Amino acid sequence: MTAGAHAVLRKVTLHAARSKEFPEGSIRHGYDFVAPLNEGGRIDVDAWKEHRGECFAHRFWADEPTMQGLLVHRAGGRGGSTWAFEWKTPKAAGDDEDEGYRFGDHAFQVGEYVSVRDEGQLLTFRVISVAKP
Repeated sequence: MTAGAHAVLRKVTLHAARSKEFPEGSIRHGYDFVAPLNEGGRIDVDAWKEHRGECFAHRFWADEPTMQGLLVHRAGGRGGSTWAFEWKTPKAAGDDEDEGYRFGDHAFQVGEYVSVRDEGQLLTFRVISVAKP
């Protein structure tokens, strides 16, 4: 079997969790992305290498235009690497990525919480669904 043979491509949907900015959470603020998840719901980096062109991402943010891009894996950061959403169209000059906080350590399962660094601010999101893309 090849590396990542037990990983399956899944579409993960994240909605803004309860916070000071969103006291009730928000279904109008979040991300969808496709990633190869192993049986424990973690992103499989070897499978991602094989399917990186299929790992689409998009950001929906209330009345702002939807942003489209890819899930990318970069050297450096906590644990030696960082997962991020790389946007085709930057939100602002020099801001063409949103970084997943410790995405390599998280299990993407419904009800779990993850964080994304957007424009320097760490925001919390809840995993709403994990489904076939």
